[in-house]
Amino acid sequence: MVHRIIEWSLQNRFIVLVLSAALLIWGAFAIKKNPIDAIPDLSENQVIVFTEWMGRGPQLIEDQITYPLVTNLQGLPKIKYVRGSSMFGMSFIYVIFNDDVDVYWGRERVLERLSTVSQSLPTGVSPQLGPDGTGVGHILWYTLDAPEMDLGEQRALQDWYIKFALQNVEGVSEIASFGGFQKQYQITVDPNKLLYYRLSVPEVMSAIRLNNNESGGRKFELSDIGYIIKTSGYLQSIEEIENIPVKNQGSIPIRVSDIASVQMTGETRLGIFDQDGEGERVGGIVVMRYGENAAAVIEKVKAKMSEAAKGFPKGVKFDIVYDRGELIQESVDSIKHTLIEEMIVVSLVVIIFLFHWRSALSIIIQIPITLAASFILLNAFGISSNIMSLTGIALAIGVIVDNGIIMSENAYKHLSQRYEEWQEQQKTT
Repeated sequence: MVHRIIEWSLQNRFIVLVLSAALLIWGAFAIKKNPIDAIPDLSENQVIVFTEWMGRGPQLIEDQITYPLVTNLQGLPKIKYVRGSSMFGMSFIYVIFNDDVDVYWGRERVLERLSTVSQSLPTGVSPQLGPDGTGVGHILWYTLDAPEMDLGEQRALQDWYIKFALQNVEGVSEIASFGGFQKQYQITVDPNKLLYYRLSVPEVMSAIRLNNNESGGRKFELSDIGYIIKTSGYLQSIEEIENIPVKNQGSIPIRVSDIASVQMTGETRLGIFDQDGEGERVGGIVVMRYGENAAAVIEKVKAKMSEAAKGFPKGVKFDIVYDRGELIQESVDSIKHTLIEEMIVVSLVVIIFLFHWRSALSIIIQIPITLAASFILLNAFGISSNIMSLTGIALAIGVIVDNGIIMSENAYKHLSQRYEEWQEQQKTT
């Protein structure tokens, strides 16, 4: 069979050259289409369900949230198993699907089941799906270099400007913020004053909640002019909170400022982010969506960061602390250098030992064609270009080169023997 293929190829050289050129062009398009990443994604096909119920212990979270969710999610189709984890104030459910299941199909099945399970959970508890990314989806970490801004202002800039800008980038699943202080109004109640005015904490909470509201009225016409009535009651300053009446005693209103102190401060933190021992920083983590091209997404994110930086206050700039794009570029450069080195070595070996440049050219042509064909197969099997796949290709290039040298040397040897036999026949005749 092999001899027939070789014989047919020798008899139809033009067709072989055309097929080789077509394969090379197809492979070039496959290389551009193939997603490039540095780290192979070996994570399981999973959907994460996150539930928050702050202030409750792990055992209560396990009994009231984790156990009901795990038992109800186990009947989903094409599922391997369900894992549950309970901690203080939070519950995590990991739904593991079969490897051949589309991740977005699995997320739809989980959402359908959650719509019926939520009724059996405590009031005010709402399960949420995690981002459609994987464990190796952290492609870029950045911090804000803002020496003239406090941590609260930096976190506000991150949460209300940068995060929304970067989330619009195609291929980005989530922007996870870290560091700094999340600004909030805190009301510290004096228990002695509560006893003096005969008030309770729920009464204070109810008064603040009712005053931080906005309601609509109706439309009426007066002198052929239509008027729309509405009330604006959203709290916007510390003074407005302090002036909220909680209760009337003897026609005298008891305000929040009479029983508590109001201040603008940060939410309680469980940790800090320090960079290079030079102090705290605020930043974000760019999480890539499942199955996206990491190199392309990183380039788009950097372009969006340059655009968003134009709206920063004076003296504020991005500081990238982790960029997977550098590792990706090094991986691509490595295989390029290997390819060039192999071509040079093969050319020198063949020319020095065989003194035949056409044999060296035939071997050199095999390398890019074989490399292009390998990327066609990578796309067919859904494998991205990463350290493992590119290393395998680099190792295979050595095999291709060795095979080409052996075949050229073998053909050269047989041709020389045939030439000697032909010369002897010419002498005898």
